[in-house]
Amino acid sequence: MKSLRIWACLLVFAVLGPGPSSVDAGPEAKGVAPTSETVMLLHGLGRSDRAMRAMENRLTTEGFDVENLRYPSTRLGPEEIVELVDREIDSCCRESARLHFVTHSLGGIVVRAYLATNRPKNLGRVVMLSPPNQGSELVDKFDGRIFRWMVGETGSDLGTDPNSLPNRLPPVDFPLGVIAGTASLNPIGSVLIPGDDDGTVAVARMRVAGMADFLLVRHSHTFIMQAPSVAAQAIRFLRFGHFDHETPQGEGR
Repeated sequence: MKSLRIWACLLVFAVLGPGPSSVDAGPEAKGVAPTSETVMLLHGLGRSDRAMRAMENRLTTEGFDVENLRYPSTRLGPEEIVELVDREIDSCCRESARLHFVTHSLGGIVVRAYLATNRPKNLGRVVMLSPPNQGSELVDKFDGRIFRWMVGETGSDLGTDPNSLPNRLPPVDFPLGVIAGTASLNPIGSVLIPGDDDGTVAVARMRVAGMADFLLVRHSHTFIMQAPSVAAQAIRFLRFGHFDHETPQGEGR
């Protein structure tokens, strides 16, 4: 039984952990972004800036200035990560006309924690990809010494308990669009998570009070941030404050 739990933890972390560094963003309709608009990218738990490289490339092509932040998500506590983000914004983005965020998974919780106590005067819009806004049942199931060692203090605080990090945060009061994945590469996770899920987070738990728009896409938690169609939807929200709900969302990893 102990061996089974260890292998289950490893599988969960494999889904959370590093995927391919980048993929080509692919041909999409080009628009013209306003000048001096900066987008800060925040990757998920156990990942690095490489996981957001495809999104970075697409946003740059569209005319945005991009700060693809790398932060040690499994080594720092939530307060330390928020302080790191604040320092990075001080050094790169305070003078931008607008500062937007595009995040994956834990990155969305980091933004919520940051904006709960810090509000840049140039704050624009926020797009979250598969965020555990109400926590994840996988953290509840696998919470133990080995799991905590693997994901660190912040990762261990992403459960569904009312006192977990996501559930301690207030409702959002900024323009937020959430893109929720509905495909799974994690069969164990999907068995343990009730309802529709992306292999790591239940679709219902990606929602948060105060969000402006919510979109379902047929992509997994692991690769949602690398899909060209998801990048196009993120850009649409950054520009207009809503997603395109008329265009069919293709399937992917």
